[in-house]
Amino acid sequence: MGLRINDTVPDFTAETDQGTVSFHDWIGDSWAILFSHPKDFTPVCTTEFGAVARLAEEWEKRGTKVIGVSVDGVEDHRRWKGDIEQVAGSKAGFPIIADEGLEVSKAFDMLPAEAYLPDGRTPADSATVRSVFIIGPDKQLKLSMTYPMNVGRNFAEVLRALDGLQTAAKGVATPADWQQGQDVIIPPSVSDDDAKTMFGEFDAQLPYLRWTKAPQ
Repeated sequence: MGLRINDTVPDFTAETDQGTVSFHDWIGDSWAILFSHPKDFTPVCTTEFGAVARLAEEWEKRGTKVIGVSVDGVEDHRRWKGDIEQVAGSKAGFPIIADEGLEVSKAFDMLPAEAYLPDGRTPADSATVRSVFIIGPDKQLKLSMTYPMNVGRNFAEVLRALDGLQTAAKGVATPADWQQGQDVIIPPSVSDDDAKTMFGEFDAQLPYLRWTKAPQ
C-alpha cells in the first residue's frame, strides 16, 4: 500500500555521508523534507541538490531539516558533494542517505518490493526515486510530489508549499498560488460565530469562501 497524506512516515536507520541516522529521532520536533534521487553524478539531480544547498537559511528560518537520499554509497555521496557545492556556490550541509539496498526507496513506495539494482545500472533503473516528502513534527506525511528525471524540481515551490503547510497548521487553509503575507481561507467546518472569535474580521466572498488575514 502506498504512503498517503497523514500517514506516519516509515522510521529507519541508515548510513549517510554524515554518519548513521535514525530517521524519526533525526526529525525530532522539527519539520523535515526528504528528497530523493536515482543516482549520484547526474546532471539534473546535481542542480537540484545545489538549489537545496542555496536555500539553507530559508529551511532554518522555518525550523525545517532537509535530507537527501540517493541509491549510491556513502563515498560516492561525499565525492558528489564537491560537484554539488561547485554548482551551488555554497556549502551542502545536509546529509545524504546511502540507499544502496533500496530499503528507504521501497519503504516510501518509490520502488516496488521486487526492485533491485542490476550490474552496470543506469539512472533509468531507479527513475522513480525522484520524490519530495514534507513531514511534520508529528512524523506524518503532509505533502509529496514526484518528478520525472528530465524535469528539474522547483524548490521555490517546495518552499512555498512548506509555508502553506505551516500556516495551515494554525487552523486555516491557503488558496491557489498563495504566498506569505496574503490572506487565507477560513475552513467551512468553522462557523461564522467561531470565525469571528478566532480570526476577528473576515470577508465572505461566497458562503463557503471566507477570507481573513493570515495568523501570525
